[in-house]
Amino acid sequence: MKILVVHIKVKPEMVEDFITASLDNARNSIQERGVAQFDFLQDESEPTRFTLYEAYYDESGVEAHRVSAHYQRWKLIVEPMMDGPRQGLWHHGLQHQDKAWSRA
Repeated sequence: MKILVVHIKVKPEMVEDFITASLDNARNSIQERGVAQFDFLQDESEPTRFTLYEAYYDESGVEAHRVSAHYQRWKLIVEPMMDGPRQGLWHHGLQHQDKAWSRA
């Protein structure tokens, strides 16, 4: 299991548009065969800060997501909305090795 946690800060006047575009991306992403989980989160205390939690079964799922039309569209739309570059950190999903998270 490969986990990506992405932190994004959005320009205040762009928050609603960012949410709309990101919900579309999230809805499409979770339908991908290689995606186990895709969460789109907004910080309660700072509504211009968002987190994406992306869980992939393996590297092929990551690659399929990166080339998907909806992800490419999302990147183009939201890039000018961001207040600085997004920051992503890769993690190993240790508890996700159980059957509940497998494709079987």
